[in-house]
Amino acid sequence: MRPTVHDIAAAAGVSLATVDRVLNQRPGVRQATRRKVEEAIREIGYVRDVAAANLAKSRVYPLVFILPTSDNSFMHGVLEEVKQAVARSGGERTAIRVIEVPAFDPSAIVAALQGLASEKPAGVALVATDAPEVRAAVDDLVAAGVSVVTLVSDLTGSRRHHYAGVDNIAAGRTAAHLLGRFLGAKEGEVAVLAGSMLVRDHRERLEGFAALMAEQFPQFSLLPVVEGRDDPELVNVLINATLSKNPRVIGIYSLGAGNRGLIKSLKESRPQRDLTVVAHELTAHTRSALKDGLIDAILNQDAGHEVRSAIRVMKAKADGLAIIPAQERIRLDIFLKDNLP
Repeated sequence: MRPTVHDIAAAAGVSLATVDRVLNQRPGVRQATRRKVEEAIREIGYVRDVAAANLAKSRVYPLVFILPTSDNSFMHGVLEEVKQAVARSGGERTAIRVIEVPAFDPSAIVAALQGLASEKPAGVALVATDAPEVRAAVDDLVAAGVSVVTLVSDLTGSRRHHYAGVDNIAAGRTAAHLLGRFLGAKEGEVAVLAGSMLVRDHRERLEGFAALMAEQFPQFSLLPVVEGRDDPELVNVLINATLSKNPRVIGIYSLGAGNRGLIKSLKESRPQRDLTVVAHELTAHTRSALKDGLIDAILNQDAGHEVRSAIRVMKAKADGLAIIPAQERIRLDIFLKDNLP
């Protein structure tokens, strides 16, 4: 059995009230008695259950999610997962609020982070735009004692405590492997669609994709990246123009959002063009395109797992507890039309 406060009291020869004062660092205990209790704690190997203690004290964790506003089906899904966490907040002892900022706007993220410095919530989770000013604002918040988790897109080089998202370099390499295998012995060009190179997840996916293509499929040449800012209408215009100007395009890798615009272009190019397409995130639109054969494979990250992981980590960091790495590892799923959930 795990040692209890009763065991500490018996070992130190003091009352439970004295043990409670020492554990909670309250005054009213002589120094010699405090040392005796601390020695008993070490000797019997007592480990405090912080979660149980917080439950007894009815502690509530104020948490903030900073999410981008855009016409992005995946981010809409992330927001819905946060709303579900809000609905569970009574049982999880959290008080969650959302701050929405324009997508790919570093100054808006900085303003949101700086506004939270005086509030000092227990934790902040944000979809990071990789910019020096965002990194500095995150570092300032961490220095003020707030736990910070990056969500979906990381901010390496900052003092953030944890990243809740997939390995995006591995995701890009996986996409290249799938696309190269699907295309087989063909030769031609591959178009790459991104939201913005300002976000690290898109840059890392491109890095992984380009590296594996060069290593294993040199017969395919990559066109310059098309940045559609996750805007379906803009993506539709840009992809149509890319296909019109580049008749040798035989494959497309969509490494961000804006897939509704891509799907519209794919429908418009049929049956004149035979294109092989790998995209990210399973949404209602990409699911339908996968079933219809417009998209060949989807790489997906579980938004619900990411949100729940961020909450667990923020609470653990607020309590000074270690996290369980295996529990917080976000899996990359590969979906074909044959294994849709």
